[in-house]
Amino acid sequence: QVQLVESGGGLVQAGGSLRLSCAVSGSIFSINHMGWYRQAPGKQRELVATMSEIGLTVYADSVKGRFTITRDNAKNTVYLQMNRLKPEDTAVYYCCQTTVRGTDYWGRGTLVNVSS
Repeated sequence: QVQLVESGGGLVQAGGSLRLSCAVSGSIFSINHMGWYRQAPGKQRELVATMSEIGLTVYADSVKGRFTITRDNAKNTVYLQMNRLKPEDTAVYYCCQTTVRGTDYWGRGTLVNVSS
């Protein structure tokens, strides 16, 4: 059974930093596509950043230059380093794994709250 567990969220002031982690179990982590998504209150879930199995990255325009996605295949973990946080970054952040067969697995999310 594939499980994804996010951690690292919390309350931070605008301009601050947080690092989110997502630990994955039950799958061959190294061959799967990983991503971070977020959902703010009253809004749809949106892509934040993704990284392919070979390290190719995609970022939402709103986070380019501030957020960095990385992965550690030895630890089956993907990270999201978030710098220069803004109040509009406030959301629940979700980790997602997409397998080679196109199946998505999601974590339960971690709340990031950026105060102004």
